Amino acid sequence: MPELPEVETIRRTLAGHLTDARVTGVRLIWPGAFQGWGELDFAGILTGKRIQGLERRGKYLLIHLDEGWSLVAHMRMTGRLLYFSASQEIGPHTRGVFELNQGELHFQDVRKFGRILAVPSAAVNEVRGLAALGPEPLEQEFTPDVLRNRLRGKKTCLKSALLDQRVLAGLGNIYTDEALFRARLSPERPAASLEREEAEKLTAAIKEVLKAGIEAQGTSFRDYRDANGRKGEFQRSLQVYGRQGQLCTACGGILVSKRLGGRTAVFCPACQV
Repeated sequence: MPELPEVETIRRTLAGHLTDARVTGVRLIWPGAFQGWGELDFAGILTGKRIQGLERRGKYLLIHLDEGWSLVAHMRMTGRLLYFSASQEIGPHTRGVFELNQGELHFQDVRKFGRILAVPSAAVNEVRGLAALGPEPLEQEFTPDVLRNRLRGKKTCLKSALLDQRVLAGLGNIYTDEALFRARLSPERPAASLEREEAEKLTAAIKEVLKAGIEAQGTSFRDYRDANGRKGEFQRSLQVYGRQGQLCTACGGILVSKRLGGRTAVFCPACQV
């Protein structure tokens, strides 16, 4: 699933193509991926609207239109938004096409889990999932004290707590494992057990790894591409994620994997305590 760096990369690559473009038509190849507002038709809402700007909230992409409307897109496992400067043939996994006065935007999704909603801009924060999101980890307001407060009282392990979008918005398996390794903290630690100094290290590690992921245009293993169809490069810099059984880059020990709260964590039992 695309995490914060991937969605931010998509936002940035789309912004140059879509800002001020006008939607001239909508083709819904698989209507199940698209939802209008109330009784209003999705295509009817979009057609004729001008795109004013793009925003990201956690793992959600927000496309703001004129006349008080917005699109809320969640890629889920395999969703992609790809821009083309000219008309393209419909691919086997294309679920919808937004025709623009300057090109086309295709929504592709192999597994059909992704969703795009058309909602009044004033109601964006009421959308299920968005409404309960925690703070943005790259904002200046996200501090060690904020992190400790968000984790206080949590009965889960640290890995599970960081994956909870109500605690912190945008982190997934990849960047959680990488941040915990940089902070030298075990994913098995009780979430509420962090001391002030540990929270400082983890806050800094989260910001560092997310910024590095954005700079590398995200992480591509299988499905993720930016809006221009390009792969990310952060997979070349991974220290722990996907490297179970290999040597720790810090101590030379063996990295292990463990199921925690239904998700797999990869870490160094010697370095991360």
